[in-house]
Amino acid sequence: MRKIRVAIAQAEVAPDLAAGLDKTRLLTRQAAGSGAKLVVFPETWLPGYPAWLDHCRDAALWDHPPVKEVYARMFSQSVVVSGESGKVLAGIAREASVAMVVGVIERVEAGPGRGTLYNSLLTFSPDGVLVNHHRKLMPTYTERMVWGTGDANGLQAVDTPAGRVGGLICWEHWMPLTRQAMHDAGEDIHVAVWPTVHEMHQLASRHYAFEGRCFVLAAGAIMKMSALPKELEVHPGRGEWALSGGSMVVGPDGKIIAGPIMEREKVLLTEIDLDLVRQEGMTLDVSGHYSRPDAFEFRTIKHPRPK
Repeated sequence: MRKIRVAIAQAEVAPDLAAGLDKTRLLTRQAAGSGAKLVVFPETWLPGYPAWLDHCRDAALWDHPPVKEVYARMFSQSVVVSGESGKVLAGIAREASVAMVVGVIERVEAGPGRGTLYNSLLTFSPDGVLVNHHRKLMPTYTERMVWGTGDANGLQAVDTPAGRVGGLICWEHWMPLTRQAMHDAGEDIHVAVWPTVHEMHQLASRHYAFEGRCFVLAAGAIMKMSALPKELEVHPGRGEWALSGGSMVVGPDGKIIAGPIMEREKVLLTEIDLDLVRQEGMTLDVSGHYSRPDAFEFRTIKHPRPK
């Protein structure tokens, strides 16, 4: 048996990047202190998912000063992967000696694409090396107003002490070819990051685990409506929570083995047995004995990113 401990950090989004980095360090240390070898954070954990796109009035109005102010603030608080905030994240993984996967809003500071924001997923090794950098291929619906379209360079799994780890962001889990690219990468553990893991997102995460014959760590954040930007008016009748968590761990047979945890902060710690990945592959292996390369051809197109 190859048993390891993994952790999903489900917490309330911090008010700014500096506070978010401090919270990331605290939660990572807590998880590592409990024996976790892999620690996962939700979609755009830093500096927080722009839930105002869906919960606030007038978010799509042209040339609307309050929305522009909110966007500019999000821009200023976003993560520069090669900058100081990226170095802090690498240091957090290194200090805790864990593999860490964290969702961020990434800002490009220089060169082609300067000023673009991406919805990105960063994977760090226990020695603080950035071993995978995935940008969401297609921002979902209202997200297209604030994020650029990503690329296929991060559609891979990387070796860590916790096994081979890959990840996708939110609605990428409903893109069949994207899923196939990740299945072909040979994941033991798939990190599925969401703003919140509600029922349909739970369904997608469970389906991914069953289809890919891997463990899925589905990570969601929590945010109260009161934390939405004060410049914008909230749609009535939306309740208390803008994001309600829902983090859970799914086994390679599609069954939930921990969670979902709703509407509260928790470091969800779970022990998993990686041998189950191979056992479940006996009946279904979409990149192996079920793949039929004589009937289908598939390839992922990757281009070098501008420096």
